[in-house]
Amino acid sequence: MSQAQHISAEGLTEGLKDWFASPLGQEIAACERQMADQLIHTAFGYHLVQIGYDASVKLYEPSPVSHKVMLCPRMSLGMDEHTIIAQPHELPLPDSTMDVVILHHTLDFADQPHQVLREASRVLRPGGHMLIVSFNPTSFWGICRRSKRGARVPWVAHGFSHWRLNDWVRLLDLTELKSVSAFHRPPLENERWRKRMGFLEKWVSRFPTYSGVVLMMLIRKDVAGVTPLKPAWKTRKLIPFPVAEPSARNKTARGKSV
Repeated sequence: MSQAQHISAEGLTEGLKDWFASPLGQEIAACERQMADQLIHTAFGYHLVQIGYDASVKLYEPSPVSHKVMLCPRMSLGMDEHTIIAQPHELPLPDSTMDVVILHHTLDFADQPHQVLREASRVLRPGGHMLIVSFNPTSFWGICRRSKRGARVPWVAHGFSHWRLNDWVRLLDLTELKSVSAFHRPPLENERWRKRMGFLEKWVSRFPTYSGVVLMMLIRKDVAGVTPLKPAWKTRKLIPFPVAEPSARNKTARGKSV
């Protein structure tokens, strides 16, 4: 069992929120926003959901998608009305209805990362796009994480390399369009030392592998012979904050067992 599994959902949510509010967290969040802007600005549609643990970091703001919501497992201060409270491994969303799905470090801290990815694929429509955001273990993050002691957020993140994420994506018949990494310097909590290590940014970024602390993968759901159509439920409102219904998948399963 990983250290992340020992932290409660409430502790994880509050811990990530506090960390992203720190100087180091703000630097990485700014880096993630810039990366996401370059990847999802061409992903069009009607419905977008960002799934994660910290609602304060919104990567969907530059997206042209008209209806955007956040999904988190726990309530916290600062959440707006466009927030769904639900578990990432059991999404209360119908099949093939989302045009864009963003997994913001969701796999890093999930108890069931494979199931989370399957659920994200289930709710994504054919032709829709998924953006996976993860801490990259083959970077300075992996080195710094080994030096951290105790179950502290975010250093308890699983962290998945590009080759492993690519393997999972292929098993779900998803297509990787582009992958990028950024923040090529040690994620030290001491700001003075971070500035001293700034010279590493250009040097390490030249490596032919994904060596940045933040790894992003843009994916498309392709289904042969299917033409994406405007969802019939576009006029319906998503589940109001903070109530969440059981997933459509579970409803179907119960119906078959009767």
